[in-house]
Amino acid sequence: MASKKTTRRDFLLNSAAVAGSIVGTSACQQQLAKTETKPSSIVASAGKPTAPTTVPTPTEMPQRVLGRTAISVPIFGLGGVGRTPLSRSGEEREAVAIIERALELGIRYFDTAANYGPSEERLGKVLPPHRSKLFLASKTGVRDRDGAWRELERSLQRLKTDHLDLWQLHDIAVERELNTVLDERHGAIRAFEEAREQGVVRLIGITGHREPATIAKGLRRYPFDTVLIPINAADKHHPRPFITGALPIAQQKNVGVIAMKVPAYGRLLKPGVLEGMHQAMGYTLSQPGVHCCIIAAETVPQLEQNIQVARAFQPLDAQDLAAIERRTSTIALEEGNFFRNWV
Repeated sequence: MASKKTTRRDFLLNSAAVAGSIVGTSACQQQLAKTETKPSSIVASAGKPTAPTTVPTPTEMPQRVLGRTAISVPIFGLGGVGRTPLSRSGEEREAVAIIERALELGIRYFDTAANYGPSEERLGKVLPPHRSKLFLASKTGVRDRDGAWRELERSLQRLKTDHLDLWQLHDIAVERELNTVLDERHGAIRAFEEAREQGVVRLIGITGHREPATIAKGLRRYPFDTVLIPINAADKHHPRPFITGALPIAQQKNVGVIAMKVPAYGRLLKPGVLEGMHQAMGYTLSQPGVHCCIIAAETVPQLEQNIQVARAFQPLDAQDLAAIERRTSTIALEEGNFFRNWV
């Protein structure tokens, strides 16, 4: 059982895998204070400088400030789950190739979670030398404070880092879960706040795959820094769309909005639906209030194509958006709630 207040000293004593790269809390907090005062580029380092890197600065990828955080992120990041080598057993070599190519092409936002199979470990094999230039996000599905602390420790050990830029409450679907995690004494949110106070976490986020009303309630009840939700060209056809059910609340509170499920695991890219990722990603990133999106990649060529699309992104006008929505209406009706059953 964790003590009444988990301190960073307690945390580090149990994190031998990353102890060599960790400095005191005061130094970490000073670094955070410096980096969060200006909306320039991604600055995620806290602690000892990382080794010099030859990875180019991502000048070609458009960037946006993530809500009220004053942190600028690329509009496209690499997702760490799905039908991809990052989260499947027996495909470590393929996963490493994707991660290395992402770095080479300027990807700086990497998203994962504690329950994404070997995803955190595979990112931890590649990212540490480049850590100071990255925005690294993970998640926990644990709902209580003590369990969330334990899972955060494990995530940092796997990722071989001393901090997360973004830690998220994973897949909050119903109000009962929301009440549990936001309990001030025993809920996971207390671990989130303690970790942020101690410099182990920079930003606190919430994610939801299924019920926009629950996410909207969460955004009203707690000042989350970010929200990760499905935003895609089929969402409008659902009886409870995130675009109208949660996105306006995030805009109102200036929460950083990260979009997921952009191509709906490729369903929106089937023949006769959308023309390609340029329409899927273009639709998502053209929604008011959306700051960036994360998309997984099954292969290196697929990753390269997605990055090309992100680099060429230009906001779509209302006419283009309406045309895309018409193209997705048939598949949305045929497949029912497929874009809510991804998890």
